[in-house]
Parts: sequence; C-alpha cells; structure tokens
Amino acid sequence: MFTNNFSDIEEKFNIQFIAIESLEQTEELSKAYLGKKGVLTALMETLKSLPQDEKQAFGKSINILKSKINAKLLQKKTALEEKELLSKLLQESSDPTLPSAPLIAPGSHPINQVLTEVCEIFTALGFSIAEGPEIETDENNFGALNIPEHHPARDMHDTFYITNPNSTGNLLRTHTSPVQVRVMRSQNPPIRIIAPGKVYRHEAVDATHSSVFHQVEGLVVDEGISFADLKGTLDIFARNFFGEKIKTRFRPSYFPFVEPGAEVDITCTVCANTKTYCPVCKGTGWIEMLGAGMVHPNVFKAVGYLDPKLTGFAFGMGIERICMIRYGISDMRLFYENNVDFLKQF
Repeated sequence: MFTNNFSDIEEKFNIQFIAIESLEQTEELSKAYLGKKGVLTALMETLKSLPQDEKQAFGKSINILKSKINAKLLQKKTALEEKELLSKLLQESSDPTLPSAPLIAPGSHPINQVLTEVCEIFTALGFSIAEGPEIETDENNFGALNIPEHHPARDMHDTFYITNPNSTGNLLRTHTSPVQVRVMRSQNPPIRIIAPGKVYRHEAVDATHSSVFHQVEGLVVDEGISFADLKGTLDIFARNFFGEKIKTRFRPSYFPFVEPGAEVDITCTVCANTKTYCPVCKGTGWIEMLGAGMVHPNVFKAVGYLDPKLTGFAFGMGIERICMIRYGISDMRLFYENNVDFLKQF
C-alpha cells in the first residue's frame, strides 16, 4: 500500500521540479517536501503509528525518496547559481574572458638584498659567516660580554625575557654578539667572522625604531690585531657599500664589551659633506653608521682566552639603518608594511 503512495509523491515532485526556473522556486519546493511541514516530514510522523513489522520497510522507503529529492534539488540549485553568476558577469563592464593582468615577478626584499651584499663584502675580505639561536641565555647575551647585572640593558623594559621553563634560553637576544661568544668558546684563534641575523628589543615602534630588526656584527681575534686594522676594515666596507667617495670618521664612545670604543660615521650620502642645511645630517656633513672597538679583556677572560698576546676588534651595524642611509628612506616601518609600490623600487 505504501509503494504506490511513494510513487505518487515522486511523480508529483518530478512534475513540479521540471517547472523550476529560479532559486526561489527551488527553495520553495525544498520546503514543500523536506521542510518541517513538508510531505516527507509528515510521512515520518506516521511512522510511529505503524505496526512494528512495517516500520523498517516504510522508513527505508522514505529515506530513499528523500535522497532522490535532495540530490535533484541540489543539482538544480548549483546549475541556477552558475547561470545567475554568469549573467551578472556578462552585465559587468569588464570582459571575464579577457586575459588577466600580468603577474609581477617577485623580487628580493630590500633588507635581504642589503644583508646579502654586506655578507658578500665581508666574505671577500676573508670573513666567514657564523649563526646562532635567537633565544639566548643571560650569560651569553650579557654576562660574557662584560654587561653587569645592574646594567639597564638587562631590565625588562629593554629586553624580552622568556618564562617558559622548557626553553633552552631565557631571553630573545638583543644583539648578535652572543654568536661571537659561542664561536670563541668553541674554537681557538685566529677568528674572523661576521654574525648576521634578527635581534629583539623592547622598543616603541616609530620611524627609526622597531622591536624586531636585523644586525650584522663582526669579530676578529688574533695576535697583533690593532685599532688600525679595525679602521681599515670598516673604511673598505664603507667605500664598497656606499661608494668610493665615502669617508669614515671615528668618535670615542662607550660600549661595555669593547675598550676603547667608537661610533663610526660616514660622510653624508645626501649633501656629500658640504655642511649646508641637510634634512639627513642636519648640516653636520656626517651620518652615524655603526659602533665598534677593541674587544674588552673581560670578554676574553669570560670565554677562556687567557693569552696576553691576543687582541681583537668587534663591530656591529643595523641593516635597516644602513639601508635607509643608502636609499634615503626616512621611515623604517616601510620595510615591514609589504607595500608593493615601495618594495618594487628595489
């Protein structure tokens, strides 16, 4: 008795299905048969009043019909949606069949370009590249570098400390100097390395500061290394990177891990040291480039270098800074904003 009833329902549905011309009609037909008050839902309600031996066959017949109806409605809905989308595209002013705009070939980020060039200059001078972890110990980042416990750099306002007990270190390195410490503790002189990489400081982000930036530090240790070697090395680097006409100037400065220490300036890349008013050098004719100096005896002592004949020099520069100087970029944040108009200039 139920088979004929199901056949009638399916036949009636097919007649209504053929007449469908819109998504709205599809939705209405779905509600009429599969909705809360639909035909099949009403049949399911009668299931509980049937004898036990008829329930299984009746329920199976309902589910089969429900699957057929649902499949047809889904297929119709997909076809109508595609037709509607195509109609909208054809009404638009643009032609969807035209070729797309040419893809811009991706290029190297200016920070990576400068970092690569700096490494190439120093490797040509006989330096090798050393790397180390970005999560460091307090001893490697501060203690071995003659930075005492009371030094403000150890304060949480300057350094990102890590409280994870499973970490191999307890802070994010504030410079790449810990790489120098690791190298000196693992090998004997002579040493001639550069240490490039990311560093982290608790800085307020503005036009000249960032909490994450890039550094390249250098270290040379051997017998008879002098301040003249340091000056000559950095002078060669400056001329190779900024141009042959660039001159360097060393000013006394303090860094805990070197003695004596110096700030290294270069002649202004904008006004060429004419000392007229210049927005970059403020009329001084010089731009600060990096810090450097002779390795402090306490650093040698911390890494186990006890031979009094050993001397060495170290230096460190911010990659973002020298990139800004070279290209006349006034805001460091441009490097991190992924603006294609800015990046494609490089």
